Amino acid sequence: MREVTSKNFGLLIAYLLPGFTMVWGISHVSPEMQAWLGTTASEAPTVGGFLYVTLASVAAGLTVSTIRWAVVDTIHHRTGICKPRWDFSKLGEKVSAFEALIEIHYRYYQWYANMLIALPLAFILRWSALGFRWSEMFLLIVIEALFFFASRDTIRKYYQRVESLLAQ
Repeated sequence: MREVTSKNFGLLIAYLLPGFTMVWGISHVSPEMQAWLGTTASEAPTVGGFLYVTLASVAAGLTVSTIRWAVVDTIHHRTGICKPRWDFSKLGEKVSAFEALIEIHYRYYQWYANMLIALPLAFILRWSALGFRWSEMFLLIVIEALFFFASRDTIRKYYQRVESLLAQ
C-alpha cells in the first residue's frame, strides 16, 4: 500500500472526504448505499462495498467540487477576493514552488469550500429520511461559518503567494 504523502493527502481531503460526506448523506435515503457502507444491522462492510464506496466518493467529490467552483468561487470573487490574472510564462523553473503552494493552500481551500457544499446537502438528505433536528442545524451553521471563513483565508493566501512567486 502506498504511504500517504503531501500530494495524495491533498487529493484525499479535496475530493474523497467531501465525496464520502455525500455518500453518507445519500445512504440515509438509499438502501443500496446503506449496504455498501454496511450500516444495516444484518450486513458488515465488504471489500466490494469498500470499492463501491471509494469510487462513489471520488465521483461525488468531483461533483461537489464542480458545484463549489460554480457557487463558492463565484461568491468569493464577487465579494472582494480578486481572481488573479497570472502570467504562467514566468513560471519557468518555479514549478516545484507552484506545486507546493497548491498543496499547502489550494488543496485546503478545496477541502473547506467543498465541505461547504457537501455538508448541507448531506444533512438535507439525512433530515429527509430521519426528520429535522435543531441541534444538528445549530452545529451545521457553526461549521459552515468556519468553513466559509477558512475557505476565504486559504484562497486569498493562495492567490497572494502565487502572485508573489510569479512576480519574482
